[in-house]
Amino acid sequence: MLRELIKECAGDDDNAEKPERRRMRAVLRDQLAVAEPLPGFLPAPSAPVLRAVAGLFLADPAEPRTLAELGRAVGASERTLSRLFKADVGMSFSQWRVRLRLHHALTLLADGLPVTTVAHRCGWSSASAFITAFRTAFGCTPGSRVR
Repeated sequence: MLRELIKECAGDDDNAEKPERRRMRAVLRDQLAVAEPLPGFLPAPSAPVLRAVAGLFLADPAEPRTLAELGRAVGASERTLSRLFKADVGMSFSQWRVRLRLHHALTLLADGLPVTTVAHRCGWSSASAFITAFRTAFGCTPGSRVR
């Protein structure tokens, strides 16, 4: 529905100011305000302490440390980091980490790396766990995504 509303509202015809077009734009604004982000969308943290955590994961998406361990590394408590992730990026640390890893996985898959290699480089303990996470996020398996 959103795609069709966007296409219709983006049209540059003479009907731009008709009442029905204004109502469509209002519906589009309402729907965009409550729409879930796309599965591949990775919000970048703005809080300095979260940027430090993000830097660790950008350097190594397979970073295995817990939130408490990461907190000690960046000088914040686990509870503070947890609260900041929710407030700053709109999701939990675990959700953000999975999205970051999936984002990195898409790049590796596009480079032609095997699924098992991608799974391990991105921090999954097994290829099957990676495939499950990938299917949950994107609705297809990693092998079908790159074909």
